[in-house]
Amino acid sequence: MASDIDLESIAAATVGFSEADLANLVNEAALLAAREDKNQVSNVHLERARDKVVLGEQRESILTEDERKRTAYHEADHALTAFHMPYADALRKVSIIPRGMSLGCTEQTPREDKVNYGQHYLEDRISIMLGGRCAEKLIFNEASSGASNDLQQASLLARHMVTEWGMSENLGPLSFNNPEQSFPGQELLGHKDYSEHTAELIDEEVSSLIRNNELRTEKVLEEHRQALGAIAEALLEKETLSDEQIDQLVSRN
Repeated sequence: MASDIDLESIAAATVGFSEADLANLVNEAALLAAREDKNQVSNVHLERARDKVVLGEQRESILTEDERKRTAYHEADHALTAFHMPYADALRKVSIIPRGMSLGCTEQTPREDKVNYGQHYLEDRISIMLGGRCAEKLIFNEASSGASNDLQQASLLARHMVTEWGMSENLGPLSFNNPEQSFPGQELLGHKDYSEHTAELIDEEVSSLIRNNELRTEKVLEEHRQALGAIAEALLEKETLSDEQIDQLVSRN
């Protein structure tokens, strides 16, 4: 290992990794160093290896300039919303380098290991997920298919909050998903242990939860639109920004 390796930083960026994941990380870092004919593995190699393990292999961009700009604003607002949400995980980096199936990414790192998540934290996650779509609507006057995965994840999380974790004031502390009371194949028959009226109320609560957090995201955009533009322009120039660089851009704008 080179003397510049920051193990605390690597540990913070690999929360939730198994022993096999960590072994894979070190192996990938060693391969990167070997390809560069280096005698030591540096912190840069570990960082690049971590990105490959977590985000996937970097792939050549085939985006048009318009798509690249849209991606920059999309990821910029994920980052901006994450920066301003009080209960969100710490912002780590934002990038518009395509990896795997993704055109870009905004990465956050938990401040500590968690097994239990509060409602405020979960609502902040939904707001951040909706950030890309909100920015596209604001800047380009339309949404795009690029927010598909964000919407799926936000909808799934909101439904868990309402149906399993009792995080709806109107429905109260009830669980509407009890696997102990079901039998194999029951879900295929469309069986529910609650009424159609309750199902409608659940849908309304899920929709309300998402819309309310969308309004929170839009408020961040309205108050920090100049910072949004600054982050997007920096992404178009540098492709990847660290948390320190984002902090500087937000502070100046």
